[in-house]
Amino acid sequence: MGVEGLKMHYTRRDVGRIVLAALPASLLAKPNSKFGDVQIGINAPYSFHGMPGGADDIQKYMTELGLSAVELRSQPVEAYFGAPISTSLERPPGPRTPPTPEQQAARQAAQRAQADALEKWRLAAPMDKFKEFRKKYEDAGIAIEIVKFDGVDKMKDEVVDYAFGLAKALGARAISCEIPMSRTAWLGEFATKHKMMVGYHGHAAIHNPEAFATPESWEKAMTYSKYNGINLDIGHFIAGNNTSPIPFLKKHADRITHVHLKDRKLNEGPNVPWGEGDTPIKEVLQVMQKEKYPFQGTIEFEYKVPEGSDTLHEIAKCVEFCRAALS
Repeated sequence: MGVEGLKMHYTRRDVGRIVLAALPASLLAKPNSKFGDVQIGINAPYSFHGMPGGADDIQKYMTELGLSAVELRSQPVEAYFGAPISTSLERPPGPRTPPTPEQQAARQAAQRAQADALEKWRLAAPMDKFKEFRKKYEDAGIAIEIVKFDGVDKMKDEVVDYAFGLAKALGARAISCEIPMSRTAWLGEFATKHKMMVGYHGHAAIHNPEAFATPESWEKAMTYSKYNGINLDIGHFIAGNNTSPIPFLKKHADRITHVHLKDRKLNEGPNVPWGEGDTPIKEVLQVMQKEKYPFQGTIEFEYKVPEGSDTLHEIAKCVEFCRAALS
C-alpha cells in the first residue's frame, strides 16, 4: 500500500494553532500526555540534543513539556547512582586530523578500561536503588515504560541479566536496543527467561541483512522468541520501504513495544519538521486510538532546529501535534 491517499497534511494555520503558547504553564501540575487514550512519550535523553542529559534534567524537561511517559536510556539512571558512565567523544566541526596509531591505541585502551569499570559496577549494583529511581519519576508523574540499552550484543550473559533486572526495577514493560539480526536468537533467550519484551529498533537500511528495516527482518527475529518484538520507527520505515507503516503496524500490533514518531521523506529522505514530510504520523496515531493499542507513541526528535527556535520549543510542537491528532 502506498503513501498517497493515506496522509492528511496540516495547513500552516493548523500548525500555528497547535504550538504551545507558553511552556511554564505545565509546571503547575503533574504532566499528562495521554491523549484520547493514546500514551505519548519521548526517547530521552536522546531527543534533548545538546542539552544536559542527567536524570534531574530529563525530569525537568518532561515536566515543562507535559510528557508523562518515557523511553529512558540506561545511562542517566546508572549515572544518578555514581556509575562510571563513559561519554561519547564530541567531534569538532570541519576537517579532522586522523589520530596517530599511538593515539588510537590509547583511546581504545581507555574505552576498554571504562567498559570494564562499568561492567564491574553493574554486577555489584543493588536493584533496590533502582526502585528508588522509579519512585522519584513516578512521584513526578512520569512512567518509565521502556528502558533502552546500548551495546547489548557485546554484553556478557550476566550483564544482560542485570539489564533486564534494571528494567523491571524501573517498572518498565520492555527494553529496547539496536543489535544485529544475527544476535536476536541469543537475546531472545534472555527475553524468554525474564518474560519481558524486547523492542528491536528499525532504520532505513533495507539492503543490510543485519539491520531491522524491512518487515521480513522483524518477522524473522520474532520466530526466535515470543518476547522478541518491534520498536517501529515510522519515519525510518517510510524512508526505507517507501510505503505506509500502517499495514505492518496492524498486522503485528501484539508484538510492538512502542512506535517512534518522526517525519521523514520517501526514498531515504531527511528528517523534517512534523507535517512537512511523507510519514503518516497523524494517521498512525489515529489507528492506535481507534484500535485501542496499548503501546506508547514515542517522540524521537531528530530534525534540525530552525533558526530562532530551540529544542524544547520544537519538541513542544511535536507534543501538540499529537494532542491535535488525537483530539
